[in-house]
This record gives sequence, C-alpha cells and structure tokens, in this order.
Amino acid sequence: MTGLRERNESAWLLPNDGSRTNHRLRADMRRFDADDEVDLVVVGAGAGGAVLTQRLARAGWRVVCLDAGPFWDPDRDWVSDERGSHGLYWTEPRQIGGSDPVPLGSNNSGRGVGGSMVHYAGYVPRFHPSDFRTYSLDGVGADWPISYEQLKPYYEQIEAELPVAGESWPWGDPHSYPHSPHPVGGNGMVFLRGARTVGIEARVGPVAIANGRFGNRPHCIYRGFCLQGCKVNAKASPLITHVPDALAHGAEIRPDCHVSRVLVDDRSGRVTGVTYFSHGRELRQRARAVAVCGYSIETPRLLLLSATPRYPEGLGNEHDQVGRYLMVQGAPQTSGRFAEEVRMYKVPPPEVSSEQFYETDPTKPYARGWSIQNISPLPITWAEHVVAQGHWGEDLRERMRDYVHWATLGSLCEFLPQADNRVTLAGETDRHGLPVAHFSYSRCDNDRALAAAAQESMERILTAAGATDVMTIQRYAHLVGGARMAARPQDGVVDAEHRVFGVAGLSIVDGSTLPTQGSANPALTIMSLAARAADLMAAGARRGLAHEVAS
Repeated sequence: MTGLRERNESAWLLPNDGSRTNHRLRADMRRFDADDEVDLVVVGAGAGGAVLTQRLARAGWRVVCLDAGPFWDPDRDWVSDERGSHGLYWTEPRQIGGSDPVPLGSNNSGRGVGGSMVHYAGYVPRFHPSDFRTYSLDGVGADWPISYEQLKPYYEQIEAELPVAGESWPWGDPHSYPHSPHPVGGNGMVFLRGARTVGIEARVGPVAIANGRFGNRPHCIYRGFCLQGCKVNAKASPLITHVPDALAHGAEIRPDCHVSRVLVDDRSGRVTGVTYFSHGRELRQRARAVAVCGYSIETPRLLLLSATPRYPEGLGNEHDQVGRYLMVQGAPQTSGRFAEEVRMYKVPPPEVSSEQFYETDPTKPYARGWSIQNISPLPITWAEHVVAQGHWGEDLRERMRDYVHWATLGSLCEFLPQADNRVTLAGETDRHGLPVAHFSYSRCDNDRALAAAAQESMERILTAAGATDVMTIQRYAHLVGGARMAARPQDGVVDAEHRVFGVAGLSIVDGSTLPTQGSANPALTIMSLAARAADLMAAGARRGLAHEVAS
C-alpha cells in the first residue's frame, strides 16, 4: 500500500480519560469525503472494529469506521435504571428458528459505538490453549489455524490496556493480571464459601475494571449497573479506551451509518468500498480495503447481501460456509435463597469464578466443559427468572420482596459448533428494505449433557453454602462463529490472517471468525485477535502485499 506513513511508537498508553465531550465533537466532524479512497473502511466499532481502527490509525492508515448505532455519551445517554438501558441493545428485526431457538437482544447484541462491550459485565478471561485444538485433543469442534502461543502476546497487550484486575489465574495458561482483585461482596462470599466446602477452586476476577483510579477514569463505585452501561466510566469498553485513541490518531468514526453492501470490482475480484444508509440516504465510501466487524449475525448477513455476478452466493461463500457454525454458550443460572442479606447486585457481577470444569474429563460421557461465575440479575431480570420457574401471583411477589436474600451463579457451557446452526437471509426486510437475518439453532446431545452437569455443580455449591431453596433457569449467552477461520476455503470463510477467501482486500475481524468458543467470555479474545490482525495488515502494507486475496 503506497503513501502510508508509519508512526514508530514502541510504547504508548491509551488516554482512558473517561470524557466523551471532546471525542464526540471530533467523531462528528467529517475527515474524509466519499470520493476519497481511504486505506480502510471498518464496518462496526465494537470489540474487533474499534481495536483494529485504533491500531491502524496509529500506523498512519487513513481509516473510516462506520457503525450502525449512535456515538454514546455516557453522561447524557445512560441512566442508572434497568429499563432505561434497553437502547444499548440491537433490536432491529431478525428471525430465529431451529429446535432450540436463541432469543436475541440484550444478552448477545450491542448497538452503537463500543458494541456489546458497552453492556457486557466486564469479565475478560482468556481462552485456554486447548480451545485452539479441540478436534486434535478431544475429537470435537475444529482446530484453529493459529495457536494459543500466537495470540498470547496480544492477550497480554489488551489486559494491560483495559486494564484487567484479578487474582493470579491457575487454569489454562497460568498467568497474573496488571491490577489486584476487587473486594468481594455478598454474592462472591457465598460462592467462595460453597466452593471451599465441596472442594472446588475459585478465584476473584478477572474484570476490565481498574482497582482504583486509572488515568482520568474514576474508580468503580460498585453500583451494580455494569450490564446497563457504566455511567461513571470505570468499566473498560472500546468506547472509552480504544475509540478515543483512534480519533486522536486521525481515524474517523461515523455513527448512525448502517452498511448495506461491500462493493467489489467483479473483473479484478477486489473490494472498492461500501454503501451505507445514513439519515435516510444511501451513500458510498471508496476504500482500498474493507474490514467487516459486525459480529456473528450482521457479518454473515452483510456478506450474503453483497452478492455479485462473480460471487452469486455472497462474498466468501464459494463453499457455502458463510453463516455456518454459529455458536452460543449454554448459560444456565442457578439462584439460592439465604437467611442473611446477600445483595447480589453489589460489586462487579462476575466477581468470583472457577474454571475447574473447563477441560474435557475423560471419565465423563461428554466432551469439553464449563466455567462458573457470579452473576447479579437486577430486579426486572430477576423477575423474569422467577416467572420462568413458574412462580406467579403471591409467590412471585414474595420472591421479589426477598430479592436481597438471593445469590446467583451462572455457567458458560461450551456448546459445540454445528454446520446447520447458521445465518441465512429471510424474506422479511428491515427499514432499509434489506432482507433480515434468519438464525437457526439446535443443540446436540453433548450440549444437553454439559448444561445438566453445569446445573448440578452450581446447585451443589449453593446448597453447600447454606441455601435453603435453589432454582435454575436455562438460557444462552455470547454469539460467536458464522464466518469461521480455517486453513482451507472448503472449511471456513477467512484464513489465519482474517482475509476472506477469494476476495482481495476484504477481511473479517470480529467474533464471527472464532472456530470454537470455549467456556470463556469472548471479548478479550476478539480484541486480541483484532490487535494481531492489525499487526499482520500493517506488516503486509510495509511489504507492499497488503490485502492480497486469501487462497
């Protein structure tokens, strides 16, 4: 790529200033025109897109990042109210199907700059080395075309940049975190007490919430609204970490811009830019390269919507791989009632965790495993849990009055990738006239066995801690997959460098590229993959080989 300027900055620190005002003004200022051929258009400003934008802006690239949602101002837009936070979720129309359909919205989709990390719990564990080799080790899932060792330096970078607080971690690849762990509240004390009684090892953290002030960001005030957007800006998300730094280094973030199509020159097979809807008009941005970072439903949808005569089934879909192997984690939640007040909403929700059951146990009739975390449903969500257990009327009112006496644990179960769990285009259209995504999902026998075992482990912990009543609901969490990374185009959509097979200049850098999902929350892994992808793209540009077609 010609004309790039390289900033040689071997050491740097994100501003972490917690202030939106100046950055919002800069985000609203147009830096590039549609006729400018920028170096890169990034579609989506979430975990993958924001990090990629920030890294390549620092490398001197001319980058425009388009996001379908608003540029949030926490002081103005966010409230300490569970119901008032629903605007953070992606609620555009979608269809769901399969034998075990997955509800979409607040639990697994984000809207606006920062993506779903704006309303994630702040929990950022690493994947284990075994997650990259599940087929070789356990005969299930798929092996990644990269190893844990290749991603490890980027895990360390992102953990320092957020930064992450927690106890030293004994599972997977044992490691420590930049900040010491947060204090433990009533919910965490219940977990630690019960786990100790039944011989389960547990640790505090890791959370992307500095233990104390960090730069100009304030300390956590333990208000319990991590999942509704952190109004005080103590919780790290791309909105307050990597996006401000990207803007400071010349990137342009355009909010409220819904990308409708990736444009490709059919003669050369190379991308030329994107079209997008903004304030009722469809516009175009020219670019030498495009990185799609729309996550596991919107990314496959966009590739399918971008079909051309040369690519009649959609971009990267010559082997019918786009949209396939979309995964969710099984996420049963178990609550226990205690005589004393617990007040589970205090302190960051995933305060205590265990990965003791993460790996395959050869003595069990199922492969892979699960993790256990404290979770802290606020009253509206708590009411939904109670109703899901069949409690109505006076029984429901009593359990709501009893809210402060309940503690809750949640599991993340590694449900396996299956080819028929996929995104396709539906006949229904959205407000822009574009076909919406249809997401079909069904569980396999291994998935069901894992969820049952995870439920039993949580009920055992809470009972050992002194719970007089327990109840469990079944649910899902965390979308990944749909444009998986693979060594061959017959097996996936992108190669080990995130380049889309068969389309020059097109990359995918988000959670859709994950071949497996482990039992860990995916945010840290997505950000780390994006940092690695940026290094590979910048190195390719220096060699004059950037964005060549993957084959």
